[in-house]
Amino acid sequence: QVQLVESGGGLVQPGGSLRLSCAASGFTLGYYGVGWFRQASGKEREGISCISTSGGMTYYADSVKGRFTISGDNAKNTVYLQMNSLKPEDTAVYYCAAGPTRVIFDPTTAERYDYWGQGTQVTVSS
Repeated sequence: QVQLVESGGGLVQPGGSLRLSCAASGFTLGYYGVGWFRQASGKEREGISCISTSGGMTYYADSVKGRFTISGDNAKNTVYLQMNSLKPEDTAVYYCAAGPTRVIFDPTTAERYDYWGQGTQVTVSS
């Protein structure tokens, strides 16, 4: 059964850090492009990062560039999103998604991804 499961969300103070995990089962993440999206309450879903480990390419939205880092661990079939210097505006439900490796060339278009996780809540508040 093909499945993506996110974990690592929670409540953190502004300026803090969290690491989100996206674990895959039923397929090999290393053969796919993996993106992270987020959706804040009342706002549209936003594509914030993507990795194509086979091509060694990454993408970051301007809103997270310099603060977030995406990486993959093929041995664990998992992709991570390290989030530093978190701000209240980073509060959202975070989703990972997997699609063909070419998604790295259009990483923010959700329709290009085939598999989605259930999401994990990140709340940045003092």
